[in-house]
Amino acid sequence: MINRRALLGTAAMFAAATLTAAPALADPAEALRALQDTVLSVGPNGEEPASAADVTLTDEELAQIREMGATAAIVMHYGGNDWSQAQINGLQTRFEEMGIEVIAVTDAGFRAEKQVADIETIMAQSPDIIVSIPTDPVATAAAYRAAAEAGVHLVFMDNVPSGFVAGEDYISSVSADNYGNGVAAAHLMAQALDEEGQIGLVYHAADFFVTQQRYEGFKATIASDYPGIEIVAEQGIGGPDFSGDADRAANAMLTSNPGLDGIWAVWDVPAEGVIAAARASGLDDLVITTIDLGENVAINMAQGGYVYGLGAQRPYDQGVTEATLAGYGLLGKDAPAFVALPALPVTRDTLLDGWQAVYAAPATDNIVSSMD
Repeated sequence: MINRRALLGTAAMFAAATLTAAPALADPAEALRALQDTVLSVGPNGEEPASAADVTLTDEELAQIREMGATAAIVMHYGGNDWSQAQINGLQTRFEEMGIEVIAVTDAGFRAEKQVADIETIMAQSPDIIVSIPTDPVATAAAYRAAAEAGVHLVFMDNVPSGFVAGEDYISSVSADNYGNGVAAAHLMAQALDEEGQIGLVYHAADFFVTQQRYEGFKATIASDYPGIEIVAEQGIGGPDFSGDADRAANAMLTSNPGLDGIWAVWDVPAEGVIAAARASGLDDLVITTIDLGENVAINMAQGGYVYGLGAQRPYDQGVTEATLAGYGLLGKDAPAFVALPALPVTRDTLLDGWQAVYAAPATDNIVSSMD
């Protein structure tokens, strides 16, 4: 078992001040291997992570759930990327196995007011379960509170409404190791730059727990482990046009810092904007690392383009775990407050296997043909 505290090293100051600092990691490749055997993130309320492998239902429990004729709704923050669709696929597949009917799948377009309206509309159908990712933990809290008070079993992905307590207001929250994926992206950046250079960061300027963890993990790892890499520019993006916002942010960075060697983007859609900015600037050797294995960044990686590597989530497995935890709620079975899946570092060399691990399906033809 990998020592989680040792892996955090001096970067722990950014995310877990009570942990004891350990010596910095000198070898990016070894650090990347170690990340796949541990979870560095804690939950929204500081909970220690439970393993998704421990979230199970027996055959007898599944039979009980199938007899209930339960219904579920999936309330997304937005549906405009491969991560969201993989989550939905995992949820729908597992709910079908459990005999639970999915009565609605909504897309809030990353707008809190739309998500509140979505929840209110769904509540008119009296679902037994809602699985959701809040766009804003404060602005959406009252709508989720009303659902909980009506007896709906709530499971959250990544983010939790403000003031909610696991085991009381909701069953559990499930996430990738977002801090760990930020750490992975930092080690990959260092590997690509031979641990020396100037970089910029495109972060998510919102009160969104998991994207904050990624930013903290990346920045802390560069600061603690790679003194030869200097962060010279940072710019936040708010969306909902995340690719366009990132394009503009990266263009501004490249204009102000013509010698920039790399840019980290908070997830794959903003990374697409950074790719566009690099192309428009006529750069050939800018290094990009990010989080999330979307098809467009995968194609760029396959072609030997700007994207050197990324920390991947496991959204399909996350969806399966969330649906299983909803079953815990129906049965009144005790559930862990926070469940996390390890980070998965991906480079061109591991791209096809990484896609299979992330999506439980072979890489698309577009990706495979781009490897030639």
